[in-house]
Amino acid sequence: MKVRLGYVAISKTLLESYCHTITYTRFMKLDEEIREEKWKSLVRENLENLLKVLKYNVQNKIYFFRISQTLIPLATHPDFTFDYITPFLKEWRKIGDYIQKNHLRVDFHPDQFCLLNSTKEQVFKNAVQILLYLEKISNAMGLELPILLHIGSREGGKEEALNRFKKNFKKLPSSIQKRILLENDDRSYNVEDTLSLAQELKIPMVLDVLHDQCNKSSKPLSYYFLDILKTWDGKSLPPKLHFSSSLNQKHKWYHNDYIRWKDFLKFLPLLETAYQDVDIMIEAKAKDEALFRLRRQLKQYNNTLIQFY
Repeated sequence: MKVRLGYVAISKTLLESYCHTITYTRFMKLDEEIREEKWKSLVRENLENLLKVLKYNVQNKIYFFRISQTLIPLATHPDFTFDYITPFLKEWRKIGDYIQKNHLRVDFHPDQFCLLNSTKEQVFKNAVQILLYLEKISNAMGLELPILLHIGSREGGKEEALNRFKKNFKKLPSSIQKRILLENDDRSYNVEDTLSLAQELKIPMVLDVLHDQCNKSSKPLSYYFLDILKTWDGKSLPPKLHFSSSLNQKHKWYHNDYIRWKDFLKFLPLLETAYQDVDIMIEAKAKDEALFRLRRQLKQYNNTLIQFY
């Protein structure tokens, strides 16, 4: 059984950031003749630095990574019309080729504003624009990268909100539908809710272990665990999980800088019951440094059933 560890968006070790951005207000204050060139320079720098991060990951045997939604400044702003694909095709393909060549698992997780089941039509339309943007940059890389979503709002009650999600999900282009993954959240939709919806819509489910601890289902996690993994049957990638430690008892919803070893050790017996390859995204504020520390701790864990990478 192989378990790959990954981290989210930003390396704490590298100084280069691929998340340089600019507000639309600041952008419009620039002299008109330099606006486009300023924006293009930001995009080009971000793409170059993303490739540096991916190379750094491979050098450190990290094959699982989440790309930030903020890669392209202003891309989803309704009044922004610059082409963020064609002028950068060479850079997009270079990144995509590197990901494919090194067998990296890469995905997206849009922010809380990407909400499919809002009661407000404009919010739904904005969410679709975000999804179309992520699809475009994924296609530009020559890839079909997954997009992870929470179910979202509970406006009007949980049952009504779930029905809105189903209805609006079916409005999405099929090319986007097949990219969507669903994750349980820490306040509104627990494992039981999310698994039921994932099974109905035939969407792979991503288990977030900390969210389950904050937002319990009617039965223990062990009751649902194998069924969660089964939602990935027939997919080219192994099941994906999220793991994090809470900041403290008072702020249990917030991520810690690192993974508490005792938290991870407590989860391992459940992982062993699956006896199936999985990938675990480490959601910690220390990013890659948290991953490296967990790796060092895992070297002390003597278990022939699981190989960690």
